[in-house]
Amino acid sequence: MIQFGMIQVAGVRCVDEGRMLLDCGVDLLGFPLRLPVHAEDTSEAEARRIIRAVGPPACVLITYEADPGRLVDLCRFLGVRTVQMHAAVGPETLARINTAYPLRIFKSYVVGREALSPTEFVGAYASVCDAFITDTFDPATGASGATGQIHDWSVSAELVRVSPRPVILAGGLTPCNVARAIGVVQPSAVDAHTGLEAPDGFKDKELVRAFVRAARVGFGALPRSI
Repeated sequence: MIQFGMIQVAGVRCVDEGRMLLDCGVDLLGFPLRLPVHAEDTSEAEARRIIRAVGPPACVLITYEADPGRLVDLCRFLGVRTVQMHAAVGPETLARINTAYPLRIFKSYVVGREALSPTEFVGAYASVCDAFITDTFDPATGASGATGQIHDWSVSAELVRVSPRPVILAGGLTPCNVARAIGVVQPSAVDAHTGLEAPDGFKDKELVRAFVRAARVGFGALPRSI
């Protein structure tokens, strides 16, 4: 379950990188698989190996897989119980998934793609997921995440305001803007991906450390922090 102040980093490429992220204070590791636009950071077999090595409770499958049966099979193969759904699926599909194989579901609200207002979205999905994650749509590529682009944070802030579920803020977050983003949006957690990568695509340890420090400062400044 998402707890206040959590940090997720997506795009884990190997066991050593996963362990480095956890050592730096990252709480959740994201594994993007079955993507319509981006190339996967790693194969499904390698993702399973990483997940087994670092521990499944810290790992999240990030996917556009929309078929409940195939999604459940993938979760079982990887050994994960948390899935971040970026596909444009309705609440009835999420309910079918949980009937087949109980999961913790983070449903994406992709700013620039989502037709529903935050209030409408919450009304439709809050009963069938455990958390929401906001991200940024890139019309040039069709990508709904891992774009390296920020979105209108006021939309994410409105989702936080109306949601009974925790909200994870993603979309172009870096060590330079994450504290400010937390102050504006007041999310329960944050997620980063491309903003922490070195030119070779692997996470830069110093960027990760700086991101964690800045996020902790941002969360510590919020009224709800303890």
